[in-house]
Amino acid sequence: MIHPIIRPLLTWYNLNKRDLPWRNTSNPYHIWLSEIILQQTRVDQGMEYYLKFVRLFPDIATLAAAHEDLVLRTWQGLGYYSRARNLHFAAKQVVQQFDGKFPDNYNEILLLKGVGTYTAAAIASFAYNEPKAVVDGNVYRFLSRYFGIKTPIDSAIGKKEFQKIADEILDKKNPGTCNQAMMEFGAMVCKPQNPFCDSCIFNESCLALRNNLVKELPIKEKKVKVGIRNLHYLLVFDCNANFLIRKRGKNDIWESLYELVLISDDFNEASAKLDLQSFDFLIKRKFEPTKHILTHQHIYATFTIGIVKEFSSKVLISFEEVSWLNANTKAFPRLISRFLEKSEVQKFIDGIFKN
Repeated sequence: MIHPIIRPLLTWYNLNKRDLPWRNTSNPYHIWLSEIILQQTRVDQGMEYYLKFVRLFPDIATLAAAHEDLVLRTWQGLGYYSRARNLHFAAKQVVQQFDGKFPDNYNEILLLKGVGTYTAAAIASFAYNEPKAVVDGNVYRFLSRYFGIKTPIDSAIGKKEFQKIADEILDKKNPGTCNQAMMEFGAMVCKPQNPFCDSCIFNESCLALRNNLVKELPIKEKKVKVGIRNLHYLLVFDCNANFLIRKRGKNDIWESLYELVLISDDFNEASAKLDLQSFDFLIKRKFEPTKHILTHQHIYATFTIGIVKEFSSKVLISFEEVSWLNANTKAFPRLISRFLEKSEVQKFIDGIFKN
């Protein structure tokens, strides 16, 4: 028997759903791409990246064969770069372990790198209509408010409780649309801030609204600890307009992305190998500090541009040279790419090498 909230929810969805490209396909590759991109990303921002990935990597074999640098560069600006690395790894898994065919059931989809229970349920229900309930942030919020549940959504008990409820109310004959409807309702009506309670189709039966708990629900028990980090980067050129970069290693932010010469890092001093004394500058200019906000860190970065006659062999052991004209072929963290794109930086560098 279908749960009482499902019929009005599906009716609302059919009338109000957004026209999104990954909803107009049953292609599991495209659905998987959209789900990975939309983790920690708003739909309006993710759309551009989804279309770009589909254009550059039209099938999973193309993505698997791509160089990691190209995948990361295509992802540049989305953040949480482990998603891109896992995406690339999982594409290779499909080619190597599933003969290039995307797995067609929840249990096998769950074997892919970077795919958890939520993502596997989404792909299985959207692409194959497998009766698996999807519980994302929007669903947690809607269920918490509608049923008046005060169990923290980030607790082990809470995750089991909400999954159980979602499983029980799922329309088993139409799981894909049912999941989409609940996610869409949470995103468009039962929003985190300023939800549309007055016009909500459930405003007479919602326990949170009835008990004035809308602002309090859902509840989280863990608070994100935010650290402060200071970075000082050196954009150093030789006289041929080549500058130094290197790939960041593991166990820190921006793994496998390129960075400039890191002079100081009060979070990880071991990663700052060189100081300003390593270079014999012909010209040097320091720019105003900039702030970059990540989920767990607030980064304050300063950049210095320096020009030297040539790079020493000692320096080139740890760094590689790239032409300023080819700077956009490398995948940098957004913090660095934004600095490189600044008009004042572009003018300063162009003025030096045109003279």
